[in-house]
Amino acid sequence: MTSPIQTHIPISITICGDGGCGKSSITLRLVRSQWTSDYDPTIEDSYSVTRRIDGVTYHLALTDTAGQEEYRGMWASSNLGADAFLLVYDITSKDSLDALQHFNELIDMEAETRLDNADRARRAGLRSGHDARSRTIPPVKLVAGNKCDLQESRQVPAAQGLEWARNRGCGFMETSARLEVNIEETFAHVVRRVVEARRLADVGNDSARSNARGMTKPLTPLPTDSENEKRAVGVRGPTLQDDHLGGKKDGGFWKSLRCW
Repeated sequence: MTSPIQTHIPISITICGDGGCGKSSITLRLVRSQWTSDYDPTIEDSYSVTRRIDGVTYHLALTDTAGQEEYRGMWASSNLGADAFLLVYDITSKDSLDALQHFNELIDMEAETRLDNADRARRAGLRSGHDARSRTIPPVKLVAGNKCDLQESRQVPAAQGLEWARNRGCGFMETSARLEVNIEETFAHVVRRVVEARRLADVGNDSARSNARGMTKPLTPLPTDSENEKRAVGVRGPTLQDDHLGGKKDGGFWKSLRCW
């Protein structure tokens, strides 16, 4: 007797932000556990990776978008159709935080379109599958202050990044692609927020909008006795069970970094 085929739940995530803030570094850390100090401006790259989170396997489709202003007009409508957006800035550059406003406005316009679609679907008595449903659920937004290992060059205090995110209904995290701090945790949190938004939409809860856009809660580490929650074999770096965010066992500064 053959075992049933396990399907991976698809979630699409668009990563956006100013040029040089570390979008590609964060993506490659998650996908390949790689980091490089070389900066090669991205126009657009797509990646896919699977992760097992809270006992469920997800297929993450990641789109690493252009940050340079001259390339922003190339943003495809498919980028705005993502389930979630990771808005990345560089903590050593105040301008990179300001640049997120452009992307946030595009995302919010798309969210309004989705809400209109959802209203029409409800009036028509329609229930959507996964693909169509993504166009009727407001996207999850999470802000990541990257390069948090460069404390001596910090221009954006964590409190300022958090306030910016909260004022726009986003979650917030500080990360370091170089030292692999909060990379896995950030994407795990995005996945959990998308799952919650879908659940609320399925039960017809009108609070789906506020929950999808609202403030996130601190991450809770997964049980340490479950081998099933580990990342795929052959991928280096911390697993989702690591009690210290970023997998740093010496605590200190890294342990204090949390997700709001």
